[in-house]
Amino acid sequence: MQRISIIGSCGSGKTTFARKLAAQLGVRHIEMDAQFWLPNWQPKPIEEFRNWVTAAVADEAWVIDGNYSQGRLRDIYLARATTVVWLNYSYPVTFGRLLKRTFRRISRRETLWGNNFETARMAISSRDSILWWMTKNYRRRRREYRKLFSDDRYAHLQRIEIRRPREAEALLKQSCAPASSIS
Repeated sequence: MQRISIIGSCGSGKTTFARKLAAQLGVRHIEMDAQFWLPNWQPKPIEEFRNWVTAAVADEAWVIDGNYSQGRLRDIYLARATTVVWLNYSYPVTFGRLLKRTFRRISRRETLWGNNFETARMAISSRDSILWWMTKNYRRRRREYRKLFSDDRYAHLQRIEIRRPREAEALLKQSCAPASSIS
């Protein structure tokens, strides 16, 4: 594993897992959300974002996390990746994690990308609610990732599907092992 893409539903823990894996492997962690979101939750223009991702994945070793798909970026980072790890957790696990994270961010007024922050109003009653978005897109994302795992365009990738948090922890422990023992 030398260039790794971490995918999964919103709230599955992609960034946390990617950060830990990158640290253990001693490689760069690339968090796409951190570059995509500008102040006032405005997205970075797509061509500018594509250029940034292209440059970011030019390195020889990295761990990238994010779900930027739908032809917008996947072609760039998966073409360079050697491994894709899918955090394919159940809806209760994923929603529970997202709910906990969202309310932690609100209560602590955590500053996010582009100096943005989540509010209770945004999380609960907004059309842009992350909780509603995850619920609405959970099944679609799982179908999308299942297709990705069987897509011949990505035959070059080692594909790892993780169904339980304890499997993710086991992979992190395994990443500390000598490189020859990592599958």
